[in-house]
Amino acid sequence: MFKKSTLVLFLIRRYLRFDKNQPFISITAILAFLGVGVGVMVLIVAMAIMNGMSKEFEKKLFVMNYPITLFATSNKGISENILQSLEERFPNLLFSPYLRIQSVARANGIMSAGIVFGVNIEKEAKINEVFAKALEGVDIEDFYQDKFSLIVGEGLEESLMLQKDSKLSLFFTKLEPTGLTFSPTMKRFDVKGFFDSGLKAYDTSYIYTNLSAIAAIKNIAPGIYDGIHIFSKDPMNDINKIKQALLEIPNFGIEAEGWWQQNGNFFAAMALEKRVLFIILMLIILMASLNIISSSLMVIMNRRKEIALLLSLGATAVEIKKTFFWLGNFIGIGGILLGIILAMLVLYILSTFPVISLPVDVYGISRLPIDLSLLDFFSTIIGAIIIVCISSYYPAKKASKINILSVLRNE
Repeated sequence: MFKKSTLVLFLIRRYLRFDKNQPFISITAILAFLGVGVGVMVLIVAMAIMNGMSKEFEKKLFVMNYPITLFATSNKGISENILQSLEERFPNLLFSPYLRIQSVARANGIMSAGIVFGVNIEKEAKINEVFAKALEGVDIEDFYQDKFSLIVGEGLEESLMLQKDSKLSLFFTKLEPTGLTFSPTMKRFDVKGFFDSGLKAYDTSYIYTNLSAIAAIKNIAPGIYDGIHIFSKDPMNDINKIKQALLEIPNFGIEAEGWWQQNGNFFAAMALEKRVLFIILMLIILMASLNIISSSLMVIMNRRKEIALLLSLGATAVEIKKTFFWLGNFIGIGGILLGIILAMLVLYILSTFPVISLPVDVYGISRLPIDLSLLDFFSTIIGAIIIVCISSYYPAKKASKINILSVLRNE
């Protein structure tokens, strides 16, 4: 007599053999195996690419938007005393005050609108790696001596055909009286360097200069700022501490905003797209698992007499159910393992070789960013296993319900 576990394993091995008399049954099982494998591979690769794209955009937006930004809600601005108080309370954070004004740049008969930031060069370089890299070829002393110096994006450099040390005229929204009318304030600046953020929207619209230059144009006293950029390694927690500190520091109105709030709609849309893609691609695994059901049912129909005979000789309905349940799981889980292997191979190829190239001017990167998170990986595997188990249960239940007397009498 077979032990229960031995009987189940014996039947599984027997039913997994290629059936030469009924080859279509075995072919259906192979298709189920391959279908689940391909579905798992596609889902893992898609999640890795989506997560990589999200992280890449997050990284670029994080650099140019700053982890935390304080901005004044009144025309009195943010004073130097408030900046010093925050620096004393949060020595682990980096602060960079700024002034900002809208402008229209003109050079070589071409005009382009943008935003000019007046910043403290040294403090800004500590929290903005893109700006710091642009300063590598710039003489800082020369930048300070000529307060009307600029660092512009490479996108603006190309559109206005600028060169280092060339002149750039900026027209500001601040108006000055000229005779009987008002005219925009105009000032000629010296272009000292160029930055490349990887995103054309920033490279064509952001311009950096000295705080003193914008203070003079806006006619603001020294030590008054429009806002403060803050670098934090844990901005989501630090922003609450900063808001609490601002309640204790006298001010005329200051709000704090995190980078995730400035781009909330963008990342919410990407997260929604990722979830929808996960559900749609999971349907591929679901469709492949239907072949597990059909394959198992065909085995059951082909082996009805054998199953009935086993039941009449003492095999229990539970053993028959286990046999076909694990038969379907063997096919499905084998397909999942195949999918994992194929996915790792595809991800290695995509990350190592330039199989797919992206337009740098659009995405800021030339290769597909790959970043497979453990959450996405295990969500895929667990979801696939659940589908396979459900697909295996129905045929197993049908096999255990075979009417022994009817089958042996009629077949």
